[in-house]
Amino acid sequence: MNISTKSISVVIGIIILIIALLGFWWGFEPSTYDVDELAAKHAEQHSERVVTGYTTSTALITVLETLLNKPGGYLSNDVMPPGVLMDNIPSWEFGALEMSRDLALAMRKDLSRSQSQSLENPQLIKVQTSVSIDHQRWLLPSSEGEYEKAIEELKAYRSELSNISQNNSQFYARADNLRDYLKQVEKRLGSLSQQLSASVGTESLNTDLAGDSAATQSTPQSGNVINKTSWFKLDNNFYQARGASWALLHFLKAIETDFEDVLQKKNATVSLQQIIRELEATQDSVYSPVILNGDGFGFLANHSLVMANYISRANAALIELSELLNQG
Repeated sequence: MNISTKSISVVIGIIILIIALLGFWWGFEPSTYDVDELAAKHAEQHSERVVTGYTTSTALITVLETLLNKPGGYLSNDVMPPGVLMDNIPSWEFGALEMSRDLALAMRKDLSRSQSQSLENPQLIKVQTSVSIDHQRWLLPSSEGEYEKAIEELKAYRSELSNISQNNSQFYARADNLRDYLKQVEKRLGSLSQQLSASVGTESLNTDLAGDSAATQSTPQSGNVINKTSWFKLDNNFYQARGASWALLHFLKAIETDFEDVLQKKNATVSLQQIIRELEATQDSVYSPVILNGDGFGFLANHSLVMANYISRANAALIELSELLNQG
């Protein structure tokens, strides 16, 4: 081996080492933050008031900013290493993004409108459209560019909320609005729970048409359904659920602030706090270098089932909270 070949080998080795170190650094998940403290800080910086809806808007802004500004930036649409070689953090990003999309849609359809016949807020229309772009798009308009537009529109909306001379932008903290949003979250958590539970492979009865003797579906299905997650998708599902839970945790903490009077009137504050506690448990540190997939009561742990347990409990509490909000 001559000198030039040795030099090339050394350079390649250094490049591989740098990529590995960057991948390790970029692989850390963002920490949680205090939504009320952050809302107060933003209000002080921009000479604004913390009014109804300000904390929820700030929580959504911060989640989107975190996706873009965490170590390594936004990785889901990377085409170069180490980002293109990573899948855990991109899955985490997608989970957080899905929850952000749900909240953006709820703010556009319900939380910013007084009734079904009222006009939609033009800024929130742009926000919801921007966050709905393909999360893996890297060509113009790129995902990051659209998410940055959404952040700017959200900041403008939040600023108008706090401006006493502006009445075009509103945030209505009502029980029916909150219930509509929570119903969407229930479906999201239910889907995540099923994905995680399928890590061990289960055979279940088909209950798709249960409860309605006249119900039909497009194509027939077997009476027994077998759900089994591919081994290659186990960690992706796990980190997607982690990201979704992380984002929802902050959104619900913000809702606890903005809907304080509604929750107290319905005697539902404790119910929401219990949901938050279950979601906080999903953010506990994972000490294993890989996501284990042991059989239910087997020798090895099953991280997916543990995550599914917390999410299922949070979802069950969400259903109860929705019923409380529906009561007079």
